[in-house]
Amino acid sequence: MMRKTLVILLAVLTMSAVAFTQQSTDDMVKAIEGRERYREGLIPLFMSDFGNLGRYSDANAKLALPTSAENRVVFMGDSITDMWKLEQSFPGKPYVNRGIGGQTTPQMLIRFRPDVIDLTPKVVVILAGTNDIAGNTGPMTLAEIEANIQTMAELARLHNIRVVLSSVLPVNNYTERSKLMFPIRPPAQIAELNRWSKDYCVRNDCIYLDYFSAMVDDKGMLQADLAEDGLHPNDKGYAIMTPLARKAVDQALAEH
Repeated sequence: MMRKTLVILLAVLTMSAVAFTQQSTDDMVKAIEGRERYREGLIPLFMSDFGNLGRYSDANAKLALPTSAENRVVFMGDSITDMWKLEQSFPGKPYVNRGIGGQTTPQMLIRFRPDVIDLTPKVVVILAGTNDIAGNTGPMTLAEIEANIQTMAELARLHNIRVVLSSVLPVNNYTERSKLMFPIRPPAQIAELNRWSKDYCVRNDCIYLDYFSAMVDDKGMLQADLAEDGLHPNDKGYAIMTPLARKAVDQALAEH
């Protein structure tokens, strides 16, 4: 009887494992298909303005140079920065949002001069890498992502801009929408990029802004209530990020 029970249990576990593997494969296929549709929709922009320099060109032209007493800070990043209502999170602060949804580090590097250096901030907060891992502009190795981030940091320091380097946020697959985001952003790669970023900051006198540790759950995933799609923070997610960013920026300004 015991042997029969074990055989049945083994069969059930085997079928469950097969079903899980099939579901994971299906989710990966859907995520890749979604990414490729996104990429195809951007071909005209990629062909004419790969870095999307046009997005902020008018806003940059209208932005006056900061006064000597102004502690201007530029937030450079992708959609997580783009969607962040800085004026609500940091009321009265001269913080400039230069996030563009979907962007990768090579695109940010292209626009780093007009969107950061030419605005002469005292601090730049860089949040980048999740879309590189996802392959939004093609395959990227971690070494290539790291090199682009390093170049942005070096350019900033060359122009006397203090660097706050943010961790990549965790992701999850807890909702149906998240299944389009999670499979192409392996948590292991996010963790490895964050380890590199933290070490880079220690070695190069930058400030490491650790969103990841404050937003991850006990499974190594983004906490379920912080995003509806497993990637982009909701108001509760930004509420966690805000004081962490404020502390990092205040430190950077004090050290400027």
